[in-house]
Amino acid sequence: MPFELVCEIEPPTKPDLKRVRHQIGTLSQVAHSFLIPDNHIGRATVSSVAVAHEVEAMGGRSIACLNSRDRNLLGFHRDLLTAAAYGVGRFLFVYGDKPASGNRTGDLTVRTMIEEARGFSADFRVGAAAGLRPLPAWKRAADFLFSQVSFSVEAQVRWREANPVDVPVYAGVMVLASERHARTLAAAIPDIALPADLVERVAADRMAGVEAACEQVFALRDSGAFDGVHLIPVTRYRDVESRLAGAL
Repeated sequence: MPFELVCEIEPPTKPDLKRVRHQIGTLSQVAHSFLIPDNHIGRATVSSVAVAHEVEAMGGRSIACLNSRDRNLLGFHRDLLTAAAYGVGRFLFVYGDKPASGNRTGDLTVRTMIEEARGFSADFRVGAAAGLRPLPAWKRAADFLFSQVSFSVEAQVRWREANPVDVPVYAGVMVLASERHARTLAAAIPDIALPADLVERVAADRMAGVEAACEQVFALRDSGAFDGVHLIPVTRYRDVESRLAGAL
């Protein structure tokens, strides 16, 4: 199988899909499929299922991310019905970042979401997010896995070798867009180790984060340990496309 590049889309926080369409059109030159986040970092965004439908309408392949944080069982069934009506059939289920209010619905877990989706339709393909720690048995039964974003190829490969599974696994890679982005990321996700030298390079050169992420993609591909990468270009998707075009 070819090494796949799954590019994450920045979903809109306003009822306007122009920027989403521009991201899809730009990254379609290098991406095999697109992941659409769900109210990521605790911000309300346009439905990931709706944006996934937009990806499909533009000729791309989509994965709609749904988090357990913001929905109860009835709301989750509504999302599955909407997805089936729109022809969206691939999902990544996650726990979800802590909301700004500090409140969660508490009705669902990723595990129950996988069980409910499989009971809803045998045609759905469901994945789970995995931290760089031992995989529980129920996550091993997912159709695919997205491993946690890391800035260390060595740590990612060690984790993959220690957790053999028979489903596709996609390593998380994020573009560090700026020094401010680095500080925000460190505050939001404290267990992600940010290399100090990379932060310094990004502070001095706005392209350093793009170059580092693309080199990480190449290194992960060459390692043979993963089936692909989940690349988060944030606002730098034009630069990412320019750097990766022709190389993958």
